[in-house]
Amino acid sequence: MTLAETFDRFQSGEVVLASDPAFAVVNAIVPETLRLIGKLNASGDIAEAREILSQIFGQELDKTTTVFPPFTTNFGRFTTIGKNVFINHGCSFLDLGGITIEDDVLIGPQVKLVTENHPLDPTARKGLITKPIIIRRNAWIGAGATILPGVTVGENAVVAAGAVVSKDVPANTVVGGVPAKFIRNI
Repeated sequence: MTLAETFDRFQSGEVVLASDPAFAVVNAIVPETLRLIGKLNASGDIAEAREILSQIFGQELDKTTTVFPPFTTNFGRFTTIGKNVFINHGCSFLDLGGITIEDDVLIGPQVKLVTENHPLDPTARKGLITKPIIIRRNAWIGAGATILPGVTVGENAVVAAGAVVSKDVPANTVVGGVPAKFIRNI
């Protein structure tokens, strides 16, 4: 199974059981991701961090994008980050469902982007159900916010600090709370 086929499998919307061949591909990459995360988080240099993240993501990060360590991801290969993006300290991306961060996005400290969930059925609970997260251009995700599977944060939108976002955020709006709700238009 190729990496592209693995991504398609996780994008299917079906439960991907732990015995699925897609996990063999993931499990072959995870040790290298963990090694690189350790190296990233020991680095004190932004350019070096960008270079290490490029290896983790399997794509070159633009020189206008900045990520402050510490940073964690469980896989990394299904994350795409645009230009002029700023990701603050302590963020965590679980990306088996796919994460797309467009240009000019600001992500505050301790933000969690989680594309993965487990089935309620106890017999399948070790499997995964994944849905992509998309953060549109010029959005701002406040400190400590959590974005859950399947959410799109619209262009210019703001997610308030500490929010838990389980539904799409329309463009040019502010949401906040647990669960996040509309606060106002921008």
